[in-house]
Amino acid sequence: MFHLFNRYFSAKTVFIFVSESILLFLSVLLITALRFSFESSALFVYDPQFVKTIVLTVTYSITFYYFNMYAPDYYLPNRHMFYRLIQATIVATIILFCLFYIAPSFRAWRGIQLGTAIFLPLIILFWRMIFSKYISVELPNNRVLIIGSGDLAKNIGSDIYKHNVHGLQLVGFIDDDPAKLGTSIVNPGVVGGYGDIARIAKSEGIDRIIVALKDRRAKLPMSALLDCKLAGITIEEGETFRERATGKIPLDHLKPSWMVFSDGFKSLRTRKISKRIFDIILSAFVFVLAAPIMLVAAVIIRLESSGPVIFKQERVGENGKLFEIYKFRSMRQDAEKGTGPVWAGTSDDRVTRVGRFIRKTRIDELPQLINVIKGNMSFVGPRPERPYFVNKLKEVIPYYEMRSVTKPGITGWAQIKYPYGASVQDALEKLQFDIYYIKNMSPLLDLMIIFWTIKVVFSGSGAR
Repeated sequence: MFHLFNRYFSAKTVFIFVSESILLFLSVLLITALRFSFESSALFVYDPQFVKTIVLTVTYSITFYYFNMYAPDYYLPNRHMFYRLIQATIVATIILFCLFYIAPSFRAWRGIQLGTAIFLPLIILFWRMIFSKYISVELPNNRVLIIGSGDLAKNIGSDIYKHNVHGLQLVGFIDDDPAKLGTSIVNPGVVGGYGDIARIAKSEGIDRIIVALKDRRAKLPMSALLDCKLAGITIEEGETFRERATGKIPLDHLKPSWMVFSDGFKSLRTRKISKRIFDIILSAFVFVLAAPIMLVAAVIIRLESSGPVIFKQERVGENGKLFEIYKFRSMRQDAEKGTGPVWAGTSDDRVTRVGRFIRKTRIDELPQLINVIKGNMSFVGPRPERPYFVNKLKEVIPYYEMRSVTKPGITGWAQIKYPYGASVQDALEKLQFDIYYIKNMSPLLDLMIIFWTIKVVFSGSGAR
């Protein structure tokens, strides 16, 4: 679990989320106690195992998360944060009413529901006003030493120094060329050679050493690194660090040997079986829930413009197999009649008024649930591309065919991590996220992507 948090969340975000969840739990408990005038016997009869209190707490915590209340832009008290807090509270209240209707045993008393809806936002606002300057202090950073000063080392150093979102503090670089000593790389510069590694690691309190050498066969100072390893210092390959830090596998320094021997790409056949079972259950459930929305969308699309409601298009699936994808039509009829296949941009004049709305809210993707049930697609996976673009991209982008080893998905890691793109460079960027997903594919990662997709839909941003 801690490994998961370290990979996908910053320690600071996890700390803030957990601490405020505890605050919300105590606040709900206090509101409940006030409702019963602090009579413990009545309180324990009402909620003996604190299940109702936990339901209220979890609902508000998750809703606040989906409304980005723990993001740096919305954490500190200001006008935008206040509006977002009110919106999140309203949505949480609606969710609770629906939940209590479905599961009456979890139902909280109306006075307690009203009290939480009024006082929880005020408590959160007061908490952040008083303690925001203390909470904004960064958690202790791991001190990092990078071996190398080439492009890979510079990219890693830039990730750590300029973006400082990984709980790391860059101390400097190691290069065996004496002429480079003191040379600035990304402000922190070269602080020593191979013979200085053990001394610097001890004097500077180094916690992690990242090896970022282009050719390490005859250069790597194994004896010094072994001493550091035995002293409890983490030793990590540069490619592995960049994968974990960026959530993608950069192709500019990727070597086939690293993919062969790295941890990942394991038991794809076994994972596909469990993934298929998950897809059938989830897609059937979502299809039933979304049926009224799909019906309304179909009627509105038909009223606005002529043409079929459901748009069918050939896409490339698993192992290069072609299939027809189903989507609600969001463009005018015969949109490519005079142009042939072109990428759809974010401000495409071929998109209808209804189309812009259903694209922004992802309603146009709902018919793809049929593709999932049929087995052409998965709920989570790389974006399904058209054969024309696949043939074009695999000629200019290395490893592009790797994304077809698994089924394409309605949503995916690349879709939530990278904005909509309509160029070869965008396709290259998204491929790096797709390869990361294939390497680390698991049920837990799929669930996280689905939760993040819901968050993207709530916020109205993200990839298409």
